Amino acid sequence: MQKCFLTFFYVGLINFAPGTFGTLAALVPVFLILRYLSVETLFLLSWLIFFVSINIINDYEKKTNTHDSKHIVIDEVAGVFLAASLAAWAENSLFSLCLAFVLFRFFDITKPSVIGKLDKNVKGGLGVMSDDMLAGLFAGLLSAVIYGFGLKFELLSWDIALNEIF
Repeated sequence: MQKCFLTFFYVGLINFAPGTFGTLAALVPVFLILRYLSVETLFLLSWLIFFVSINIINDYEKKTNTHDSKHIVIDEVAGVFLAASLAAWAENSLFSLCLAFVLFRFFDITKPSVIGKLDKNVKGGLGVMSDDMLAGLFAGLLSAVIYGFGLKFELLSWDIALNEIF
């Protein structure tokens, strides 16, 4: 059960780019939550996953004697949930969701500035989770800003609101 949770239903066991596939898999519940529930639900769920995962990862790392295994993708799930919820507060649309995904992967892979420092200096479950949550925060805020500019300059007339999709 622990491995199922940490690998997000075993998606993290994919050998090629498990973080990207974990993030892509997380977009399914993101879409459904934003379409049928609320932005607030997604935001709170990202924090719930963050706090619950810390102890589960600590226990897993003790059992396996590893740190930040590439197969653990629950951190990407929590991070993209946060990014998507922040982007959706600007506009709950298909473009804002895609933008949040792309920017989250960019920040998660490149780990600029304080994200990289967290990744290197904080150990255990908190270290595994915190860099992705910070990447999600940056991605979500930047997505909202970019979307705002797109609206201001009338560049997004083609965008589709999520509540208009089936």
